Amino acid sequence: MAAADALSRIGLAGLAVMGQNLALNIAEKGFPISVYNRTISKVDETLDRADREGRLPLFGQYNPKDFILSIQKPRSVIILVKAGAPVDQTISALSEFMEPGDTIIDGGNEWYENTERRISEASSKGLLYIGMGVSGGEEGARNGPSLMPGGSFQAYLNVKDILEKVAAQVKDDGPCVTYIGEGGSGNFVKMVHNGIEYGDMQLISEAYDVLKNAGGLSNSELADIFAEWNRGELESFLIEITADIFQVKDYETGNGELVDKILDRTGMKGTGKWTVQQAAELSIAAPTIAASLDGRYLSGLKDEREAAAEIFRREGLKEEVINNVGVVDKKRLVDDVRQALYASKICSYAQGMNLLRAKSVEKGWNLNLGELARIWKGGCIIRAVFLDRIKKAYQRNPALANLLVDPEFAREMVQRQAAWRRVVGLAIQKGISVPGMSASLQYFDTYRRARLPANLVQAQRDYFGAHTYERIDRPGSYHTEWSKLARGATLSR
Repeated sequence: MAAADALSRIGLAGLAVMGQNLALNIAEKGFPISVYNRTISKVDETLDRADREGRLPLFGQYNPKDFILSIQKPRSVIILVKAGAPVDQTISALSEFMEPGDTIIDGGNEWYENTERRISEASSKGLLYIGMGVSGGEEGARNGPSLMPGGSFQAYLNVKDILEKVAAQVKDDGPCVTYIGEGGSGNFVKMVHNGIEYGDMQLISEAYDVLKNAGGLSNSELADIFAEWNRGELESFLIEITADIFQVKDYETGNGELVDKILDRTGMKGTGKWTVQQAAELSIAAPTIAASLDGRYLSGLKDEREAAAEIFRREGLKEEVINNVGVVDKKRLVDDVRQALYASKICSYAQGMNLLRAKSVEKGWNLNLGELARIWKGGCIIRAVFLDRIKKAYQRNPALANLLVDPEFAREMVQRQAAWRRVVGLAIQKGISVPGMSASLQYFDTYRRARLPANLVQAQRDYFGAHTYERIDRPGSYHTEWSKLARGATLSR
């Protein structure tokens, strides 16, 4: 619809596919919406879609002033443009016509500190501000995403009814949206969601690599296996789409499956890197997520890897020698990989949840980890059946130190650790890199040990830097003149 007699309930600026789809979703739920984009053709394109997809109450505007004035007060405007400077430019263009009490909602993958800066800047003009994580991709935006709004609580209340209708709906658990907390908490939670997503995707790719190159399974067999896994404890969006991917033929050549023709170089947009950086800043171990990031970096070195493969081949590294480790029992391998993947995924989620809690404490956000697990059950990329059990674990014990020590998950980790070790061991023997599964297993093994060799590391630090150490048998800090005592011990022998 080109114009509206009545004012729209909400506005949306930024009409790339995500923006278009979210606007159409809002309109389809019965909320009249005004849309705007600097490129006029995008407005017309969205209007055309609204007409074709059910004559939806969506109204196009062609300049910032008309756009803002077409929305009922207190106005709420969603911005879906590229993170960084484009957000600031869009805010500047729109806020000129906004009034105190109006709200700006940034739905992009923004760095949380930028959101906190913009909250302050908006507040100086009497405007309210929300930084809202939106997960689910283009399909989720159109049919029901997971939404993570943080910032002004009053601004959230102004649009709560819209967000609850637009979000994915999970049977018996409500809409996949909740007020996250103050400041940039919504963006931070979405960032960590994406970090967990990095870990998930890396682990699934490693499961594929082991099954294909150690087990010799075909794409057809892999499609069936992943489809079967998606009917059990691994049921999730990413497992589901992986099963689909293995079935798609390469229609360009008519030969084999498309997945085998895709260049083995993975792209990224930065949220995984931010997650690992924040984990380091907060001294939170997140080795699975970090390994997934390293995996993407190394995948980008395609030319170097091909050259290295040739260099090591010339130096005598023979794949047939690496692979000569006996016959693999395919049926057992499939079951072992399933268990290893499940246990590794739990480690990835545990690391993400620990990072969220640490940041929540630092910033005073009071994040509800069980509620975050609930809103990730539908709509988002990491939606999975076991998120319901993660939700219940934090409901049982909101102060849970680590997901791994929840009684139910602890039992499952113990039950699966033998299979997990077999998979990682087999991969190492065959020269198949499984950095995510290995990092997850080492995380588990390190966390479960009551005593680590860190005593030696601390002794070394005290030796060369007088950093002192604590003792296990008495309180206080101690320093030892290690070199003098060691020389004395040598002389006395």
